[in-house]
Amino acid sequence: MKTLTLSIPDTVEIDNRELAMLVAARLYEQGRLSLGQAADVAGLTKRTFAELLGRYDVSIVNFPASDISRDVANA
Repeated sequence: MKTLTLSIPDTVEIDNRELAMLVAARLYEQGRLSLGQAADVAGLTKRTFAELLGRYDVSIVNFPASDISRDVANA
């Protein structure tokens, strides 16, 4: 796993855990991390990570609507 060091202005009130969750949520939203990988980045269990996604305006359902339509048609 990569390690990243960021310099953030003191005026930005964010702790390391919140920053990790923010990064993990966005990478999950973009499809660059699986739910499990994103949870690991955030330092959380999959369940806790999934429950917190809504606070970051990220849907737990992370696939195109066309996939849902196809799945329903094939059911």
